[in-house]
Amino acid sequence: MAAHDLSVILPRVLIVSRRSVRKNKFVDFVGEYHLDLIVGYGAVPAIVPRVSGVHMLLDSFEPIHGVLLCEGEDIDPSLYEAETSNLSPEELEEIRRLHASDTAIDKEKDSIELRLAKLCLERNIPYLGICRGSQVLNVACGGTLYQDIEKEVSRKCPENQRVVHIDYDNYDGHRHVVKVVKDTPLHDWFKDSLEEEKMEIWVNSYHHQGVKRLAQRFVPMAFAPDGLIEGFYDPDAYNPGEGKFIMGLQFHPERMRRPDSDEFDYPGCPSAYQEFVKAVIAYQKKLNIATAVPKPLNLNKEMENKRRTIVRSFSLARNIYITGNGMNPSKESELQAGAEFLEVSHKILDSNFLIICLHYVLHNLLSDL
Repeated sequence: MAAHDLSVILPRVLIVSRRSVRKNKFVDFVGEYHLDLIVGYGAVPAIVPRVSGVHMLLDSFEPIHGVLLCEGEDIDPSLYEAETSNLSPEELEEIRRLHASDTAIDKEKDSIELRLAKLCLERNIPYLGICRGSQVLNVACGGTLYQDIEKEVSRKCPENQRVVHIDYDNYDGHRHVVKVVKDTPLHDWFKDSLEEEKMEIWVNSYHHQGVKRLAQRFVPMAFAPDGLIEGFYDPDAYNPGEGKFIMGLQFHPERMRRPDSDEFDYPGCPSAYQEFVKAVIAYQKKLNIATAVPKPLNLNKEMENKRRTIVRSFSLARNIYITGNGMNPSKESELQAGAEFLEVSHKILDSNFLIICLHYVLHNLLSDL
């Protein structure tokens, strides 16, 4: 497709699939709520399959205007823990038993998603991380994770501060409270639902791991009562209208809906996706401007004839210079057009700009002859 046609393509948001097993075969999937919101706000989700070798083929998914990373298994702890975990082998075995669907490490998915996260950070591509996606973002920037919140956080908290972060018996219905930090995007999105004194909302929760040490570039947006960070962003990379958006949310706002309904718990729930896509659209526009190919000038017949005459004049002068032969008197009149052009141009143009113009004429227009 021609470069100028890129401007009519909807922006692309890459989403990495999650692997599951169905009828004894692997199946890749992405939660439909994510896809609905991305499409609804004006972008196109492009699903990156979690298959071997894809992390080496990400250039094939260009142009990338945004990245949304969401569900998945635990991240390989060797990617963020330099020291040995304080958890005993017995505790680790108990964690694997309690959270069997999440503790099976998927190194291929880790490779794909960490590479995409780092690409977004290098190029300032809009990035939204939900649940695991927020953890990937933190790890990509040098942060660390709790391998199990219950064993590393909850047992150290007073009873009244402990939080259940996952409830398999009430999976979608489970909620816990978080305190929203003032003057953050999350505060702006949920301000109409917040009481000034409490600054609290109730969020869903599907995780047994979470942010331990937040990477230096990020600022927290919400905390659970046990102190766990439930949302963060990069304030230096947040301006959706200018194509800037780097954020992680531990909860799932797209799934915060009333029982047996598509109605959101709060009006602010879809705002993360709305502002993310807004940034994606703005980023695409910036990228198109940066890579746009200038359209050729449309000259009328008189101007086109003059242009050809000048090009012919420069071509003759170039041949005389290269060959070292003297000027053929019969060609003198043809050289006159170029001489007149130079005489007029040097009076009105900067010398460096004039050189650029001459180079453009000789290099790009001699093919007309």
